Amino acid sequence: MRLVVFDVDGTLADSQHLIVAAQGLAFAENGLPAPGRREALSVVGLSLPQAFRRLVGEDGPVAALSESYKEAYNRLRVDPAYEEPLFPGMAELLATLKARDDVLLALATGKSRRGVDRLIAHHGWDDWFVTTQSADDAPSKPDPAMLRQAMSEAGCEPEATVMVGDTTFDIAMGVAAGAAAVGVAWGYHPPEALYGAGAVTVVPSAGALEAQLLDGADTIR
Repeated sequence: MRLVVFDVDGTLADSQHLIVAAQGLAFAENGLPAPGRREALSVVGLSLPQAFRRLVGEDGPVAALSESYKEAYNRLRVDPAYEEPLFPGMAELLATLKARDDVLLALATGKSRRGVDRLIAHHGWDDWFVTTQSADDAPSKPDPAMLRQAMSEAGCEPEATVMVGDTTFDIAMGVAAGAAAVGVAWGYHPPEALYGAGAVTVVPSAGALEAQLLDGADTIR
C-alpha cells in the first residue's frame, strides 16, 4: 500500500482570497497594518501562532491576532465572494486515487480540526481519508510529527509514503519524516523554493500529479 498525504490550502483548495481578507481584518482589529498579499500567503500552511510570529515577531500580539483571524475567517467563509474552490482536477484526482486498492489517502494541514471536518463534510469526503491531521493534533509544519502520526495511523512506513504540498513547510515536513515530497506549482511558494526544500519533483497540474503518483511512482523514491 502507498500512503498519499495531501496538504489542503494551496494544494487541494484555493483559499487565498479568504486567507488574505481574514488576515487583513485581524490586523486592522489589532491596530496594525496588514501584510502585503505575497507576505500574507507566504505563511499559509503554518499553524496560526507560528504564522503570526513570522509576520509580527515573537513580541507581537500573536495570540490576539490568532483569535481575531479565527473570528474573521468564520465570518467570511459563509460569503460566496470568499469561496474556497478546489484547484482544477483535484477532485477527480482524489476520486481516482480513492478507487484504487493500492493507495491510501490522508490529509495533513495547518487548518484547525473544525476546519478540516467542515471541508470533508462540504465535499462529501467522509470515508475518503484513513487519517486526517490538523493544527490541533500536532506541532506546526515543518515539524514532522503530523506526518509521522499519519503514517502510524495508516500503518505505512516512510518508504511507502508521499507528501504532496505547495509550500516549503510541506516539503520540509515530508523530508524530515523520511517520506518522498512532491510539490505542486499552483500554490503559494514558487517551484524553485520547493526544490530547494527537498521536493523530488514539482508538478504543473493535477494530471501531471496523477501520472507521477501512479505511472511514475517508482521514480519518486
